[in-house]
Amino acid sequence: MPRKKVNPSGRLRHLIVMSLIALAPALACATSASTTEDFSTEAREIERLAERVVAQSRIPGLAMAIVEDGKVVSLRGYGVVDSKAGQPVGTDTVFRVASLSKAFAGTLSALLVNEGAMSWDSPIANQLPAFSLRDLQGAQKITVREILSHRIGLAYNTFDRDLEADQPYPLLAERLSQAPLTCSPGECYAYQNIAFSLVGDLVFAVTGDFYAHQVEKRLFHPLGMYGATFGRDGLEASPSWARPHVRSGGTWVPVRPKETYYRIPPAAGVNASIHDMAQWLIAQMGHRPDVLPPEVLNQIQTPQVETPGETRSSAWRRERLNSAYYGLGWRIYDYAGHTLVFHGGAVQGYRAMAAFLPDRDIGVVVLWNSESAMPSGLLPTVMDRALGLPAREWLAPEPVRPAPRRRRR
Repeated sequence: MPRKKVNPSGRLRHLIVMSLIALAPALACATSASTTEDFSTEAREIERLAERVVAQSRIPGLAMAIVEDGKVVSLRGYGVVDSKAGQPVGTDTVFRVASLSKAFAGTLSALLVNEGAMSWDSPIANQLPAFSLRDLQGAQKITVREILSHRIGLAYNTFDRDLEADQPYPLLAERLSQAPLTCSPGECYAYQNIAFSLVGDLVFAVTGDFYAHQVEKRLFHPLGMYGATFGRDGLEASPSWARPHVRSGGTWVPVRPKETYYRIPPAAGVNASIHDMAQWLIAQMGHRPDVLPPEVLNQIQTPQVETPGETRSSAWRRERLNSAYYGLGWRIYDYAGHTLVFHGGAVQGYRAMAAFLPDRDIGVVVLWNSESAMPSGLLPTVMDRALGLPAREWLAPEPVRPAPRRRRR
């Protein structure tokens, strides 16, 4: 016969509940203050690690922001914008953010979907009748959701080399109709830049306005991202901007930013300062519902397709990730049992990483103007400390390799 549960009397239960209600505000304040204070201390230590990274790697410059509970707990620049000039990197120094641009495309699309101007699951051929693939029937079924989650059926990075060889985007978009397919459209994942940028054409089709202007009007300006721009002209017109650096003769040498990936704004066109990106991360973490409602964030940060290769591409991924997915402009990882929303970016002379832990409400952005791999270790260092995981040395220098093509960022 099952044992009966023993419950406190009504009077005792009432006293317990009333006591907890009375104590709740104090407990909440104490917990919040303790958490904020604890991570503010951690943030100072991570700033010192960033200083070490710049010194040991002898990289030109770096900027990092850490945000918690909707507030900035660390915002600093390190090093210089140009190894030959010596001007320091500041919090308003503008960098290329490369593939971090994709989250802006996903977010703008979600806003348009919420307004009824666009649909996640309607064929893009309805607005872009010239779009086609080798599989004609499959092409007619491709949707915005599949474009933004890289499920078009094309091989990885289709026509990126041609873009790098200065072929124009409109021509490459047209040539998608002849590109080899690795699976039926919509059935598999393969990271894209050219095909991903079809979302810019779609935005123009449904709004009558240029993609970059829509992002500026709906995202940059409302979020206070006043240093954010598109394109090389926008970068070079910034009062302070970080020059890209490549390895030459054992040192980092500044070069002029390449125009190529700027020609596909949804995939890689954004420039921003670390101050701008801190505001972006705060909004993506749910603290600006006036601009980004919860339903928008939920749509773009929901996994769409598994990307198991992401769990093997670097040391911290191999050790910390249990699974990896792509959403709609963001990657979604299981980081040691916690959801991590992430994206990285790389173009010649620049690297960028952004991520946040929704359940811990902590995020980090790191931007740097060289191709060194060492600063990438700052991101998992922040996440480990936020989660109280055992310390690991993620900041060990890695061999310098030639600038990669834009794969799996």
